[in-house]
Amino acid sequence: MNRLQTKFLGVDFKNPIVTSSGCFGFGLEYRDYFDPNVLGGIVVKGLTMEPRDGNYGTRIAETPGGMLNCVGLENPGIDYFETHILKDMKEAGITTNIIANINGKTVEEYIEIAKRVEKIKEVDIIELNISCPNVKDGGMAFGANPEVAGRVTREVRKVTTKSLVVKLSPNVTDIAYIAKVVEENGADAVSLINTLLGMAIDLKTKKPLLGNTFGGFSGPAVKPVALRMVYQVYKAVNIPIVGMGGISSTEDALEFIMAGASMVSLGTGIFFNPVLPVEVAEGLQKYCEENNIENINELVGIAHR
Repeated sequence: MNRLQTKFLGVDFKNPIVTSSGCFGFGLEYRDYFDPNVLGGIVVKGLTMEPRDGNYGTRIAETPGGMLNCVGLENPGIDYFETHILKDMKEAGITTNIIANINGKTVEEYIEIAKRVEKIKEVDIIELNISCPNVKDGGMAFGANPEVAGRVTREVRKVTTKSLVVKLSPNVTDIAYIAKVVEENGADAVSLINTLLGMAIDLKTKKPLLGNTFGGFSGPAVKPVALRMVYQVYKAVNIPIVGMGGISSTEDALEFIMAGASMVSLGTGIFFNPVLPVEVAEGLQKYCEENNIENINELVGIAHR
């Protein structure tokens, strides 16, 4: 008996486990380790209208308990995704749910790519990444400003009938308030957290190590922060949450679910343990069996009761 069956935004998931965008490619890269269909779904690498090479210079730096990255949304673009990658995924036998992570430098770009994804039948859900720098607003991330976050959510909502998950930045004063704003503007769910902002200094050159100076900090070290934010957002909104940030074990995933996450997303943890999704799926099933829990959904938000 599968105790992990989950219905999320009207879509059936065999379990509440998905991958974090940018950490699992398009699912093809990990087939040597496990069958991607073990996952409830795959959140594909962040997509933009045009192909992007990403940032120059050093992109990755290890840190105690985590890593920094400034890859910079390197991706083949929406055209190539639609004409080649989806075909490759189908030929590889990947049948699990596909969630498209979309990005833009302007509100107009977000609207255009949302229109494109709307027409792709293989995509079940859209994840709107509002942690991107807004080039019309001095480079500040869309998600750092509640008004701008609400506007981009509202405009994308107008052009798609697919379920819309808005991915929130933790680099804000009050993430629960921004979650409420995007909910009011049409978000069907929120995912959090994206990476924290960090940096490293190269002691030999005495300059910033990363090519982009700053990078996204992720990994086990961010888990307490991410868990706290999921807990806060659960109390603030009436839409489901995809929880992520430092999950590297079954126990971590259970904490996020109990804090209020309906789904959990695995990212950096896959880099140092490529079979982590399999271990977490098996671990969640075992926990439910041992604790007489009929379905994992019974645990969602239980820490608040």
